[in-house]
Amino acid sequence: MKNAPPRPFHFRLIAELLAALDEGRTPADRLMQTAFRERRQMGARDRGLVAETVYHALRHRRRLVRLADSEAPTDLAACALLDTGLAEAAALPALGWQGDATRLAARVAFGLPKDAPFAERASLPDWLASRLLAQFGEAEAMRLAEALNRPASVDLRINTLKTTRDELAAELTEAGHPCAPTPYSTEGLRMETRRPLFALPAFREGRFEVQDEGSQLVARLLDPKPGERVLDLCAGAGGKTLHIATLMQGRGAVTACDVSARRLMQLAPRLARTGLSNVRTLPIRDENDARLKRLRGSFDRVLVDAPCSGTGTLRRNPDIKWRAIGLDALAQTQAALLDAAAKLLRPGGRLVYATCSLLDEENAAQIDAFLERHPGFARLPAGEVLRAAGIDWHEDGKDLRLSPHRHDTDGFYAAALGKPEGRPAPLP
Repeated sequence: MKNAPPRPFHFRLIAELLAALDEGRTPADRLMQTAFRERRQMGARDRGLVAETVYHALRHRRRLVRLADSEAPTDLAACALLDTGLAEAAALPALGWQGDATRLAARVAFGLPKDAPFAERASLPDWLASRLLAQFGEAEAMRLAEALNRPASVDLRINTLKTTRDELAAELTEAGHPCAPTPYSTEGLRMETRRPLFALPAFREGRFEVQDEGSQLVARLLDPKPGERVLDLCAGAGGKTLHIATLMQGRGAVTACDVSARRLMQLAPRLARTGLSNVRTLPIRDENDARLKRLRGSFDRVLVDAPCSGTGTLRRNPDIKWRAIGLDALAQTQAALLDAAAKLLRPGGRLVYATCSLLDEENAAQIDAFLERHPGFARLPAGEVLRAAGIDWHEDGKDLRLSPHRHDTDGFYAAALGKPEGRPAPLP
C-alpha cells in the first residue's frame, strides 16, 4: 500500500510527535497509537506516512540534524520527508515549512562530508558510538549501525501445540500474508511485508505469537523439559514465558515474576488464547522479595531476561538512542538478579542470563563477574545446546550473540550456566 502524498496536517502531526518525543519518555509506538486514536479520521495511508516519517527521523536523527543544521522538530520533519523521498523541495512551503527548501534539498542530496564523525555517519549518540567502535572496530560497527537503522522484519512464533509451521505458513500466505521459515528457529516464520495480524483467526485462536527470531532462541537455550519447575524471573508481558510453557508441552510449572504487576497482567489473555494452564504469575517487589526467598533451591531452570539498555532493539525502538540510559544502575540490577537466580536454582539446574543489549558490559562482562562470585557454576557452550535442541546453528562461541547485521535478528545476548550438584547453602 503506497503512502498518500504529504499534506499540511501530516507535516504538523509529524513535527508535534517529534517535539513530544524530545520532551518526554513515552515510547514512540505508544505516543503514535494515542495520536492516531485521537484522530480517527486518519486512514491507513495517512497513518503509514506519519509513522514512516517519524521512525525515519528517529533512526537517522543525528545525520538529519547535521544536514538540517537544526534540532527544531519542524526542520527535522522537513529533512526526513526529503530524505525518505516522500516529499520534494517544492512541496515543503505548501506543507507549512518556512525554511529554505532549495538549500535543504541540496544538503540532503549531497549528504554528509566524508570527514564527518562516525557518530554522525552512523546516526548514533556519542556514548553508544564509542562503545560500538571499541567492541567491533569501525568497519563492522558501521555495518551494525546501518542494520540498526533499517526497519525490523515481522517474525512469528508458531504454537506447536496447535499447529505446524508449514500449515500456518500456507494458511497465512493464502490469506494474503506471505511468509517463510526463519533460518534458525524451527518455530519461526518471517513476514515479507508488515500487515495487521491481530484480527486474524490464527492469532485469536492462539496459533502464533509475534516474537523476534532471536528472542525465540533464548528459550531454546534454556531448554525446559515437560514436568520441570521453571522460573522466568523478569517475565514482563510474558513472551518468553509462553514459549517456555509451550516447550514443556503444558506439563510442569512455570512461574512468571516481574516487578510490574501491570505488565504481568498482559499475560492472562495471551495464556487464554494459547490454551496453556501450567503458568502462574507472581508480582514481586524486587529480587529480594520474601516470597522468592521461600522458593530457594526449588527450580530446575531459571531465566533472567534482565533489564538492559535495549540497544539490540533499535530497529524497532529507535527512540531509545536519544534517551538518557543509566548503565551503571542497570549493571547493578543485572548483577543482583543473577545472584538471586543462583539461589533459586536447584543443584544441577540451569540458569540462562539474557539481554537485548549489544554492549559487553551488560553481557559477557556480567557473566564473567558472576562466575568469579560463584565459582562452582560453569558455562554451557551455547552452540552445543542449540544444536542438541535441533537448531541449525554453526557458531561455536561459548555464549549466544545475535545481531541484525550478522543474523537479521534483534541484538541479543544469552549465556547458559550449569549449577553444581550438591546441597544448597543454608538460609541466611
